[in-house]
Amino acid sequence: MRLRIAIAASAVLTALIGSAGVAPAHAGPKDDLIQVVRQILLARSRAAAPDPQVNLAKRTTGTWGFGTAVLPAPATAGAYPDGWLFIAYRDRRGWTAALEGEPTFADLAARSPILSADEKRAFGVNRNRAEATALDRRTGLRLPYALGQTWRLTGGPHQMSGTIRSSIDLAGGDGRVLAARGGLAYTMCSSGRGWLRVIHDRGFATDYYHLSGNIAASGKKVDEGTFLGNIGNDVSCGGSSTGAHVHFSLRYKNKYIAIDKFNVGKWAIRQTAANYAGYALHGSKRVNVGGGLYNYGKLGFRQGVVDTNGSTKVNRRRGPGTNYATVGQTADGATVDIVCSARGTTHTGRDGYRTNQWDKLSDGSWVSNAFLWTGRSDPLNGWCP
Repeated sequence: MRLRIAIAASAVLTALIGSAGVAPAHAGPKDDLIQVVRQILLARSRAAAPDPQVNLAKRTTGTWGFGTAVLPAPATAGAYPDGWLFIAYRDRRGWTAALEGEPTFADLAARSPILSADEKRAFGVNRNRAEATALDRRTGLRLPYALGQTWRLTGGPHQMSGTIRSSIDLAGGDGRVLAARGGLAYTMCSSGRGWLRVIHDRGFATDYYHLSGNIAASGKKVDEGTFLGNIGNDVSCGGSSTGAHVHFSLRYKNKYIAIDKFNVGKWAIRQTAANYAGYALHGSKRVNVGGGLYNYGKLGFRQGVVDTNGSTKVNRRRGPGTNYATVGQTADGATVDIVCSARGTTHTGRDGYRTNQWDKLSDGSWVSNAFLWTGRSDPLNGWCP
């Protein structure tokens, strides 16, 4: 939704703002901008939701605005806030403001002199990239804590906003929450506490809620593994929390996306019928809620995780099919590098996935794609010559 308020025309202001009131005559452009963004949020708000939070970045001027806009959640279990970055421009007719996910957001971002080159690039990618589908579930993310640590999966897939199960809960280890991938970080809540969003490449973003001692950021460039905050129970933007943890959410193209079957740190997250239930798979190893997830690091975009669908090892062959000699075996859960792919004999793997695609590995051997988790059902690195 886009809203333009003509500051000079009080009748128009009254018609658009209504009972929320018009910024007084002595109010400056920044006050008017807050009112504009508030009205956008109120138009999206749920019944009985707390007042919106509009947080202007320090770089906001009388002509260009930028910041975060949050619809806080009621202070009840299972309720979560919704939040966006916003960009605004003011001309003689007033402010035009747009939230993440709206076409005007990317258009304004391309023109805005108060955004960094990295921000313009990231917001432009989100405008143009095609939707993620079941055919490409690679994220490039690791688990949001130190490599080699094991944290508990305290909550399986559940929502951050609406009904989409975009999120999991994690706790344990040293309690230090780290960026799951490099990107641009933003503090979301007016308090400056609790909630960070990191915009990554390829149209993805991750949210981290309930943090304590988190960094302050407004477009701060962070690397994979950068400290973001500690697990906690902060509810500066509403909701509730029992037991220190991080509520970790996946976004794609400026909106929450179901985390089911996407990979995070060489684990494929799986949802079941109930919120907060579900499990994670690393090859055939299944970890249910309450179990520990070892941080293996990220899965490369041309790598796969061996998933034998219950066996301990998979055969490697001299060519793409069972008619070729066996040259060795690779353990379930191992990470392999894929050179290219070819057609061969057909096999059936997990969830009835049936394919005649075989993948050539970096050592020259071949494995059926039915027994690899790659995040795609087509070649990661092209067809072999």
